[in-house]
Amino acid sequence: MKKSKSFFVCQECGYSSPKWLGRCPSCGSWNSLVEELELPKAPSNKPSQTPKPILSWIEELPHRLSTGFSNLDEALGGGLVKGQVILLAGEPGIGKSTLLLQLSDKFSKSYGKVLYISGEESPSQIGMRAKRLKVSSEDLLTLPETNLEALIEVVKREEPSLLVVDSIQTLYSLELQSSPGSVAQVRECAYKLSEACKALDIPLFLVGQVNKEGLLAGPKVLEHLVDTVLYFEGERFNFYRVIKIVKNRFGASGNVAVFKMSNYGLEEVPEPSAFFLQERVISPGSVVFPHTEGSKPVLLEVQALTIQALYTTPQRRTQGFDPNRLSLILAVLEKEAKTFTRDKDVFVNLVGGVRVEEPAIDLAVALAIVSSVKDKPIEDFVIFGELGLSGEVRAVHFAEERIKEGLRFGYKKAIVPRGCALELEDIELFSIKHIKEAIEILI
Repeated sequence: MKKSKSFFVCQECGYSSPKWLGRCPSCGSWNSLVEELELPKAPSNKPSQTPKPILSWIEELPHRLSTGFSNLDEALGGGLVKGQVILLAGEPGIGKSTLLLQLSDKFSKSYGKVLYISGEESPSQIGMRAKRLKVSSEDLLTLPETNLEALIEVVKREEPSLLVVDSIQTLYSLELQSSPGSVAQVRECAYKLSEACKALDIPLFLVGQVNKEGLLAGPKVLEHLVDTVLYFEGERFNFYRVIKIVKNRFGASGNVAVFKMSNYGLEEVPEPSAFFLQERVISPGSVVFPHTEGSKPVLLEVQALTIQALYTTPQRRTQGFDPNRLSLILAVLEKEAKTFTRDKDVFVNLVGGVRVEEPAIDLAVALAIVSSVKDKPIEDFVIFGELGLSGEVRAVHFAEERIKEGLRFGYKKAIVPRGCALELEDIELFSIKHIKEAIEILI
């Protein structure tokens, strides 16, 4: 009998090696290589499709299916598409199962049978959550199953309008010898499930676990495989939750949908800008920043606090903002604007638990710090722009949309990069080229 070949796969990045290694050469993780069997594959040289002119592949716009949450539909580009595969990731206890159970209930009442697969909870646990959330649809079917082949048979037999799998890391295929959650199992199960759902035109929600760094656990190929990636963010002990669209093949990425956690589950927040600014107090260090990575801007409050340093080395702390970027901004302020913080502790916070990585927030953070140092409040302004190392303020994208969002909520003034200067009514624009110009306007 021919001996089966084996190889070792990194559980963090998917790197494979013919022998075991203590440290992965690709990602540097220690003790992450696990032995897996190599399965023989039958060769096939016949293509499944023939090449055609690109215009012959163009079809009409896909029909959209509502999730039951209007803000989530808008963030997704209008709703779900038949055969769409969506990966939902988030911290443990953040409310992923609660969201999907509510979504399944609403979806089943509009489109018929929904199949909810749980590999982490027993039927009684699901029933207790459904009772608390007042889920009552008779077309919502639940099944505790972790075997991939059995699950696909159930899907083909029931043909639901929506399939939810909680979570992909609990599934396993009998064709593989590795344990559930391994790179090979996650990759194989996700591929087979998405293939089956696309063939039957069934939208598929996959719940993904995260590792201790807050990143999606499992192979990176999982994110490439799916059509849409959602990150469920927020503080576990606070009532707000934010869904961020990281990847979307059927719409714009970067959009957000805001929810509020209550005793009866998640409630959608129709106006995220009003939600993030509802408790804002005009004080030194508070600045309004119009954030956008997708098609719809959201107004956020940027807070900065500077106090005399208590220790020899001043502290630099951020919440929702890159601390390395903060160090660059402080250096620019000291050299170009003569605003010294070398003897002060500096704290920067984005209210609402949102994390912003776009460089357009640089100017807002810089002016919030200056406002705190000078003890001068900034009123009625929306501020955005990228800050260069020589103090220049660079243009950013979606300038007009950002300004109009601020105007919609009563902000009549805006400080913008000179490269974003626009002719708009009902708002006073201050176009600047250098950080010193912004400080002269405000302080």
